[in-house]
Amino acid sequence: MASDSQEPQRDLREEEEVESHGLTEETVEAVIEALAADDDAAVGEILGEERPEDVADLLEQLKPDDRRRAIRALEPELAGPVLTELDEGARDDALEAMEPEAIARAVGELESDDAAYLLEDLDEERQQEILQALDAGDRLAIEQTLVYPEDSAGRMMQKALVAAPLWWTVGSLLDYLRRAKDVPEDFYAVVVVDPAHKPVGLAPLGRLVTHLRDERLQDVMQTEFHSFKTSDSAKDVAYAFNKYHLVTAPVTDEAGRLVGAIMIDDAVATMEEEAEEDLLRLGGVGDEEISDSTRETLRQRLPWLGVNLPTAFLAAAVIALFEDTIGKLTVLAALMPIVASMGGNAATQTLTVTVRALSAKELTRTNAKRIIRRELLVGICNGLIFAILVGTVAALWQSNLKLGFVIAAAMMANFLTAAMAGILIPMLLDRMKVDPAVASGVFVTTLTDVVGFFAFLGLATAFLL
Repeated sequence: MASDSQEPQRDLREEEEVESHGLTEETVEAVIEALAADDDAAVGEILGEERPEDVADLLEQLKPDDRRRAIRALEPELAGPVLTELDEGARDDALEAMEPEAIARAVGELESDDAAYLLEDLDEERQQEILQALDAGDRLAIEQTLVYPEDSAGRMMQKALVAAPLWWTVGSLLDYLRRAKDVPEDFYAVVVVDPAHKPVGLAPLGRLVTHLRDERLQDVMQTEFHSFKTSDSAKDVAYAFNKYHLVTAPVTDEAGRLVGAIMIDDAVATMEEEAEEDLLRLGGVGDEEISDSTRETLRQRLPWLGVNLPTAFLAAAVIALFEDTIGKLTVLAALMPIVASMGGNAATQTLTVTVRALSAKELTRTNAKRIIRRELLVGICNGLIFAILVGTVAALWQSNLKLGFVIAAAMMANFLTAAMAGILIPMLLDRMKVDPAVASGVFVTTLTDVVGFFAFLGLATAFLL
C-alpha cells in the first residue's frame, strides 16, 4: 500500500522536475499569442513566472519588434537578470528599446559586474543617462568597474563581498552577517583581511558554521587560497578557476588591497564565451549569434569569405600550371578533389585539437615536441591507410597501376602536410600573439589544397605522360 500511495507523488515530482529545466512549447506559444493580441500585460504575467535564463532563451527566438515589446513588459527585478542572459545582439536590441529610467531600474537589481556588462557597449551619452538615473552607491560601484579593461579580472569581479578582520571571532562575524543590510545575497566565503585591508585568508561558510563562536578567524581560515589582480586577464582567471576547482576568489588592486571578488558563475560564463568564440572563429563566422538580423549576419560572414577568395585563386593557379596534363588525362580532374579534400579534413582534425589545447594551456614548450611527433606519426599512419585504399580503387577503376601509385603518393604527401600544418601554424600564430582560432583555418586549408593539387598533378605529369 505504501508503494502505491507514493507512486503518484513520485510521478508528479518527476514531471515538475522536467518542466523546471527549460521552456515548454506551451509557454512560447502563449507569449506569441499574447503579443499577437497586443496584450502586453499578459506577456509580462507569463514571463514573470519563468526563470531569467528561460525568458532570455524565449526572447532570442522572437522577432526583433516582438522582443522589444516583451522586454518592456517585464518587471525591473526580472528585466535585469534577463538582459544579462541575452546574447549580445538581442541584448543591444532590447536596451535600445528601453527608456534610460527603465534600464536604470533593471540595472539597480544587479551586481556591479553584471551591470557593467550591460552598459559597457552603449555610447557615452546613453551610458551617462542611465548612470545618472541610479542612486549614488550603485552608480559609483558601476563606474569603478567600468574603469577596468573589458577582458580583465577587474571588469569580471563584483564589488559586493564580505570581508572581516583577522581578530574577529566566528561569533562576532555571524552576528555581523545577521545585522548587516548590505551583505550580498549569494556568497561562499568570507575574505579575511589584515589591517592594511589585504586578503590573508578565506573562511568558507562551511567552516564558519561548524566552528565554535569564540574561535578566531585566523585559526579557522584557509591560508592557502588563490587571488587575482584587477589587471589579470579574464581568460587566465577562468583557466585558474577550472584547473584549481575554485568557487570564489578575492581580487586586489596593484597595491594588494582587496577591491572585489570573482564568483564561479562569472568564471564559467567566461569559459563558455571563450569556447564559443573559438568555435565560431574556426568556422569563419566571427561573433555571429542566432538572433542577429540578415544584415548583421551578412556583415559577419562576408569578410571571411573575402579572405578565402584569394586562397581559392591560388589553388586554381596551381591547377592551371598543369592544364596540358589534365587535358591529356581527364580522369585527373575527377580524382584531384579527393586528394585535396582528404588532406583538408585531416588538417581540420589536427587544427581543432591544437587550438583547443592552446586555449586550455595544455600545449606548451615542454610537451610541444612530443605532440608534434605524435601528429606526424598519426599523419603517416592515416596517409598510408588511405593511400593504399584510394590508390587501389583508382588503379582498378582505370586499369592503370601507375595512376594508383601516383594518387597514393600524393595522398601520403598531403596527409603529412596536413599533420604538420594543423599543429605548427596555430602554434606559430600563438607565439606571435595572434589568436590561432582566427587565422589558422585560412592558412591550413590553403596549404593542403596547394600541396595536394601540386603533388598529384606534378607526379602525374612526371610518371603518366
